[in-house]
Amino acid sequence: MTFIRTIRRDEKGVAAVEMAFALPILLLFVYGIFQFGVILQANAGMQHALGEGARYATLYPKPADNLIVTRMSNSVFGMNIGTFSTPTVTTPATSECTNCRLLTVSYTVTPDFVFFSGPAINLVRTKRVYTAT
Repeated sequence: MTFIRTIRRDEKGVAAVEMAFALPILLLFVYGIFQFGVILQANAGMQHALGEGARYATLYPKPADNLIVTRMSNSVFGMNIGTFSTPTVTTPATSECTNCRLLTVSYTVTPDFVFFSGPAINLVRTKRVYTAT
């Protein structure tokens, strides 16, 4: 009987057991924060590409759409965990806007957690640029 009482009162190893329960959850949270940071970095890369495309599109004489797309493709940055689609340059209908273009960049990523994959996240950013006549 004294042996059982001794075991019940002994607290050696309690911290190791608690750590064994808490550590996997903590690591999942840290890895989730990393995945969120990757998405924020891709968003910053998309905004940078749109800014570079907008600067290039406002030059006089107007550059061709494929040159603007090339400039935006070269300016986008990220961790390459997801996929950036090819940027697009479109001209809206003349009733909407005269002398403007719509620049669009999109990014798709599926967050990969250690034990499961998250839902697919699609980021699409568009910027309207007014060009010289």
